[in-house]
Amino acid sequence: MGNGLTCIPKDERGGVGSRSKRTSNSRSQRKMVSEEELLHRQALAMAIQQHQLSQRFNGSMSRRIGSASSRRWDLPDSITNGKQVPVSLENLETKKIVLVHGEGFGAWCWYKTISLLEEAGLHPVALDLTGSGIDHTDTNSITTLADYAKPLINYLQDLPENDKVILVGHSCGGASISYALERFSKKITKAVFLSATMVLDGQRPFDVFSGELASADVFLQESQFLVYSNGRDKAPTGLVLDKQQIKCLYFNQSPSKDISLAAVSMRPIPLAPIMEKLSLTPENYGSVRRYFIQTLGDYMLSADIQEKLVRENPPHGVYKIKGSDHCPFFSKPQSLNKILLEIAQLS
Repeated sequence: MGNGLTCIPKDERGGVGSRSKRTSNSRSQRKMVSEEELLHRQALAMAIQQHQLSQRFNGSMSRRIGSASSRRWDLPDSITNGKQVPVSLENLETKKIVLVHGEGFGAWCWYKTISLLEEAGLHPVALDLTGSGIDHTDTNSITTLADYAKPLINYLQDLPENDKVILVGHSCGGASISYALERFSKKITKAVFLSATMVLDGQRPFDVFSGELASADVFLQESQFLVYSNGRDKAPTGLVLDKQQIKCLYFNQSPSKDISLAAVSMRPIPLAPIMEKLSLTPENYGSVRRYFIQTLGDYMLSADIQEKLVRENPPHGVYKIKGSDHCPFFSKPQSLNKILLEIAQLS
């Protein structure tokens, strides 16, 4: 949705340095092959299983995706906010981290993050929002943000009185966690916006992108990606991006096998939740510490938009991941993990 739905072919970004970088990294990449191959096979098997389950089960289903591997592998990390803080699990406010996916994704996209966080001793939980992952709900039937975020709201509602969590929202999942912050601020210790729509009171998630997409009215009239399940004379109900556009916008730095996983797992995007204005108050939403993670190689949510979000709605801290596309859980999982561990330990 960002950058006018344009993308730059991956081959055009590299110059002479690209070949030497590939050569210098080839030895370490060969060492990773067997582990990555196993991990991706497990993830693909999980995605296929989820698809089969979605055909057999009726009703809303939120599922915690377990660890795909208990082993860590070496990946190049580049974090601009400094060295990794040693992990200390003593005196943490909470070890529970709830991972909330963005538009079109599902709990499946966090499989690397879950493995790394569990290895560190934390307790990650990934949820399928309504119409996402293995939740069979027709995305065209989702008419409000409340409908879309219901699995997250139900999870927080069911938490024991004294239990608290850290929320992490990716992309348009920023709207979902903002909505949750307003409803359950006392159960949330921190909120992490991962290249996400960190909106202001009265703002729509769509407004984050509108500067590059033109106005919402023009977008709704001209977009070739819109779905009109109720007829062309009615308001559009969903959004389906072309596969090549998804690859360029979301995954311009991600491994090809993760792109393949996304290709068989991503669902249409319900339009109503990103067109809804949020009502956020200082007493609730404003009482929780917020952190923003910028992805500096992002074609979906440009660096300029991310800087604008941080300027207009200042969080308690900002972290940056170099060389990451819009999906650092695929392209820079180690960097993302280090940042999440650091935020979890902040008091």
